[in-house]
Formats: sequence, structure tokens, C-alpha cells
Amino acid sequence: MPIVAQSTETTDWVSRFADEVIEESERRAPGKPVVVASGLSPSGPIHLGNLREVMTPHLVADEVRRRGHRVRHLISWDDYDRYRKVPAGVPGVDETWSEHIGKPLTSVPAPKGSAHPNWAEHFKAAMVESLAEMGVEFDGISQTAQYTSGVYREQILHAMRHRGDIDAILGQYRTKKAPAKKQQQKPVDEAELEAAEGSGAAGEDDGSSGAAGYFPYKPYCGNCEKDFTTVTSYDDDSTELTYACTACGFSETVRLNEFNRGKLVWKVDWPMRWAYEGVIFEPSGVDHSSPGSSFQVGGQIVGIFGGEQPIGPMYAFVGISGMAKMSSSKGGVPTPGDALKIMEPQLLRWLYARRRPNQSFKIAFDQEIQRLYDEWDRLDAKVDDGSALPGDVAAHSRAVGTAGGELPRTPRPLPYRTLASVADITGGHTDQALRILSDLDPSNPLGSLDEARPRYDKAEAWINNHVPADQRTIVRAEPDAELLKSLDEQGQRSLRLLLDGLAANWSLDGLTHLVYGVPKVQAGFSADATPKELPPEIKTAQRSFFALLYHLLVGRDTGPRLPTLLLAVGQDRVRALLGE
Repeated sequence: MPIVAQSTETTDWVSRFADEVIEESERRAPGKPVVVASGLSPSGPIHLGNLREVMTPHLVADEVRRRGHRVRHLISWDDYDRYRKVPAGVPGVDETWSEHIGKPLTSVPAPKGSAHPNWAEHFKAAMVESLAEMGVEFDGISQTAQYTSGVYREQILHAMRHRGDIDAILGQYRTKKAPAKKQQQKPVDEAELEAAEGSGAAGEDDGSSGAAGYFPYKPYCGNCEKDFTTVTSYDDDSTELTYACTACGFSETVRLNEFNRGKLVWKVDWPMRWAYEGVIFEPSGVDHSSPGSSFQVGGQIVGIFGGEQPIGPMYAFVGISGMAKMSSSKGGVPTPGDALKIMEPQLLRWLYARRRPNQSFKIAFDQEIQRLYDEWDRLDAKVDDGSALPGDVAAHSRAVGTAGGELPRTPRPLPYRTLASVADITGGHTDQALRILSDLDPSNPLGSLDEARPRYDKAEAWINNHVPADQRTIVRAEPDAELLKSLDEQGQRSLRLLLDGLAANWSLDGLTHLVYGVPKVQAGFSADATPKELPPEIKTAQRSFFALLYHLLVGRDTGPRLPTLLLAVGQDRVRALLGE
């Protein structure tokens, strides 16, 4: 992989953070691997907003790795968090799952039909698969495993000894909550995906309790497994802790130096982990970056554990456009797996790499994906011919691969919009798709559909799952005799010029030249005349001609690009439908 240039003029946001992270790591932990971190809560489908929590440190870690440094990218699976609510629209889940609210995510049953042992593993698996496809290398840490095996025992006892100091820090930010404003629910296709939703969401219990004072630790009940518990007494010397559960009425006394069924509350847990793992870089979402929120408070609490706050940029929302047919996320929001069904991993990586973390952006599931692919292909070409700007070269390099090598790519990356049109018209008939795609460039025909994969499969998935039925292309079975009969002399001549040129121009470029050239020739100009040489009314004549062809071929005003459509329909059928 090429090393991204690092001069002042050419650095991008990833390189700038890499500079800071390397310098800070050498100051804090010289000679040790650089540690960057992400945290994900598998409390439901892990969506494209959450992906920013992973991609931001991944890109920085990869740049550090390209420069020859050892790096660990930790992903903490917050699977020991409480199950807070039953997410809407998850297949195999009904209202009975509300019985498990308050339990650790790893103690909640997986959705019906799942092959995974529990709720957390079910949603974690989908994300792991997507990250593998995107080339994201990481060390996964299960917080259930950490807590229940006693890994954090000393940190928990330390937090309990220093509960007064922790309480004093948290007390600086405790205020009465203003009444929540009622917000109008956005349609899913307009909604912004809050990148930090899940792990330690804003407003989570900070551990305040009643008469016995403040405790930064929450046991899970030994009877019902839920966290509706209150610590009623604690002795620092013996570590004897008594708690009571308000859900089932159970109470017990345990020794905390032997007890592994509970966890530090989020605003203490997060900075404890920074110190324990030696994290140098971890970003945070908007909700964690406001005054009094987890990241800000954690910056003070981390000192109690002998650590320092990581470098942590705030990252913005990810928007989604065109989700009307998101069947896999019905009632919810799309996941990386949903996006990877319709776009190659290089494109998805590029969307996160080209924008600074504090810049919001949208991921398209509608027609906009075609424009996005056109933009990507133009960048690809500019990088190949050396005309791309340095910042664009850097983003492209980060998109197509990692320090370990390039991601697998489509051997013949034909235009996405062309592939989508072909998939639309052929309706799953791969032999027909191959015939049409081979005609695109007769001098270098496609030998196998595999040459156009996986991009062809992504385009076909987009057509089948995200294009409404009324926008799909259905070629006429019979000529529109009435319309053909009603054509005036000019209309008849335009069809004649097209039909006469079909055989000699039967390729994508040839048909493009032909369909745009017919109105020019009719108006007395050369078919090669450029727009600057033509009067404005030629554009109007072209639009009218195109509309006529669409009506005669598919019975609509618009459709796929006409050259692609003509190739798809085939010469003989085109001639029949145009009245020859």
C-alpha cells in the first residue's frame, strides 16, 4: 500500500491525528504498542452511526501502522450493559422480551431462530462479519468476560474506596433535569444516526443511591439477574457489601473481593478502562461530549485510576437517505451489513475517510447511490492518471485498503448505474445480463459475469430491495400501435434515423452518440456538434425524442439510460417496438 504523504500541504485529518497519537503514545508509554479504542453496545442492530465509533480510530490506527508502529485497536463489546428496552422491528422478538429488561445483554435470549447463544452475541456477530468485509483489524474485548472473571476486581475495590472523590466530581455536574421537549419523529430516511447511541448513553445512572451514600458499583441481582438494585451498606476493610433488589425483593450480603456479578456504573467504568488499557485515542459521539457528559466527566475521574484521558475528537451524526424499503431494518435503522449489500466496502470506507469526524454526512440507499458511485469512479480514474488532489489521494488510499494490503475489488468495475439498469431490465436472468454487458464494449467484451462482481451483485441487490415497484423497468410486450400511428412526419423520421443507425452503432458509446445525434441531424446539424455549437432548442428536441423512445419501449416518460436500455432490449426487439 502506498504511504500517505505527510507534508504540511498534503496531510489529511487522519494523518494529523496519527501525528498526535504517536507523539502522545511515546510520551505516555514509550516502547509499547499504540492503543486506540472503540466501544459498541450489542443492545440491538449496530447501525451505521455506530460504525463511525469504529472507523474513526480504525483509520488512525491504520495510518499509525503504515508508518511502522505497533498498534492495538480495541473494540470493547459492552455486552455486560443492562438490557434497557425491546428495540422495534427486530425479527423473532416480541413483547415478552420486556421481561428481561435490567439483565446483562449476555443473559437475554437471542431472537427466535438465531444460531447464537444470547442477545449480545446475535448482534455482535453481524457487526464482526461486516468489519471483516471492510478490512477492519481489531482486538475484541467482552466486558461480560472481563467483569465475571474478576479482571477488574482491583479497579472496582479502588473505585469503592475512592467513592467520595468520584461523587464529588459527579456532583459538580448534577442539576435538575429540564422537562424533555416533545420532538416530532423524523421519517427513517431523514433520520440522523447518532453515532454514540448504545454504550453508556447520556443520562445513564451514575451510581447515586439513598441513605447509605454514593456507590459507583451496581450489582446484578442473585435471584432475578436484574440491576434494579441498591447498595445498602459497604465496609471498606472487609469489602462486605449488602444490596437489595427492588424488582424481586431479594437481598444478600457478599464480599466484593470475591464477587463477580456486577459492574461499575458507566461514567466510572469508561475512564477506568482508559487507565486499565492505556488508551491513547478514542473518539466520542455528540452526546458524550457536552458539559457533564461521560467523556467530559471521565476526563477527571480517570485520574483517580492513575490514567489520562485519551485524545478524543467529537464525531457528528451520520444521515441516511432513501430507506423506504429497508426490510431488514423495519422499524429501525440500517446497519453496516445493510449498506454492504448494495455497495462495495471500498465505497463505504471512503464515505467515512473523506469527512472529518466532526462533519456529518449521508449514506444513500436511494437513487443518490448512483451519483455517489459516479463520483467514486471519477476519483479512481484521477488517482490512476495522477491528477487527483493530495487529500483525495489520501482518502482513496484509505478506502481501497489497509496497511495489510488492498481489499478485494471488482476486476471490471463497470458503471454502477449501468449495472443497476441491466439488473433491473433482465430481472435476474444472468445470461441476458452477460449478453448486454458484453455489448457495452464489443472490442473488449465481458467474458464472464464474475468479472463485474461483486459490484454487479450489489447493484442488483439495490434494484431488488430499494427501488419501488412502480419505478422498475418493464419492457413492452407489444408495440404501442396507437402511439406509432399518431406520430407526425418529424416523429416518424426521428425513429427512422435511429433504426438506420442501430446496426453500425451497437455499443454503449455508439448508441450514446446515436440517440443524442438524431435530434441534431433532424435540425440540420452534424451528429458530432458540441453543445456550444447548438441552439438551446436542441436540448428540448432531445428531451422530446427521449420521452418518445421511453414510451415506445417501456410505457413511461423516463427509465434507465437509453443506450443501456436499447442494449438490454436487443436489436430485434427494439426494431419491432419502434414499428419497423
